[in-house]
Amino acid sequence: MIKVNIKRYILYLARWQLSTPILALVLILLSTTNRWTATIIANLIGGLIFFWVDRYIFTTDTLAAQWEIKENIKCTDCNSVSRGYRLVKSENYDMTGDKLPKFRCEKCSKKKTEILKKRGIKIK
Repeated sequence: MIKVNIKRYILYLARWQLSTPILALVLILLSTTNRWTATIIANLIGGLIFFWVDRYIFTTDTLAAQWEIKENIKCTDCNSVSRGYRLVKSENYDMTGDKLPKFRCEKCSKKKTEILKKRGIKIK
């Protein structure tokens, strides 16, 4: 969780730096007005633009664990036929290129998740 927050923080800092040229351009365009007025207008414009970027950074699931779910699979562990789950990708786990993915029923998936957590795999 901490590393995900660090990733979000780094993205936020990069976004903050990208706002500099936009705000500078607004200040240049408004250079004939009062400094305080120009600064307020520049910050309002920045807020209108970057609210959406910040919202994406802090709410995206892209940095969270990604699961694949399929119906009517045969569980790798108990051989029951049911809805199947598999962890595809998380912070320090990546099975996106797995040629033979292993799906598990809900019960076995929960057991496997606990095993992965004990091995240090971070699952949100």
